[in-house]
Amino acid sequence: MINGVNSVATTQSNNTSTTSQANGTLGKNDFMTLLIEQMKNQDPLSPMDGTQFAAQLAQFSSLEQLQNLNDSMTQSINANLALTQSINNTLSTTLIGKEVKISGADITNSGQGSIQLGYNLPSDASTVSINIYDSNGTLVKTMNDLPTAAGDNKLSWDFTDNSGNKVPNGNYTFEVKAKTTGGQDMTADIYKYGIISGVRYTSSGTKLLIDNAEYNLSDVTEIVNPPAQGGN
Repeated sequence: MINGVNSVATTQSNNTSTTSQANGTLGKNDFMTLLIEQMKNQDPLSPMDGTQFAAQLAQFSSLEQLQNLNDSMTQSINANLALTQSINNTLSTTLIGKEVKISGADITNSGQGSIQLGYNLPSDASTVSINIYDSNGTLVKTMNDLPTAAGDNKLSWDFTDNSGNKVPNGNYTFEVKAKTTGGQDMTADIYKYGIISGVRYTSSGTKLLIDNAEYNLSDVTEIVNPPAQGGN
């Protein structure tokens, strides 16, 4: 009978050891196996007293409760994330047709006629210019003598280079260079304007379609009224 118990304990120990190595952490079964091995290998002339065993069993019980609590919290967090994603998906559809302000310097040319760029100056500037670069970092367009008033300023780029030729479809970036009235460099917040034409649901979250380019909902910094439609 003792050999049978030893065989079972040995099998459990081997299985637990394999699982522990695979997971990289010790679980409650590992601790129970250690307790069994401790009991098997204790000194017969000086066995452990019941208080030590009771304390270890209490530790195992606490470990199991903590693991169950962790599993429960993980399930709750996953449920909250799923609910949040569902709410975002529902609300994002109400933004279709709205003009929005999008943070960041990235520009996507997908064949549209033009794109609205914007910048915000903390105070009046003496000079403002915009440089636009292609995906290789090559300067393709410079716009000088831009509005210098403090606050939001908006302009349009028709996707032409400095020679007046249409630039190819692809990704671009832009930067705003501004000087204070004292001739010092001024930092300006930059963004784009666009109208949301659709919503796409992907594995990485909800994407807004603006000028045939995908943006995250978090990229939107402001929702403004769409431009008025002239004529009947």
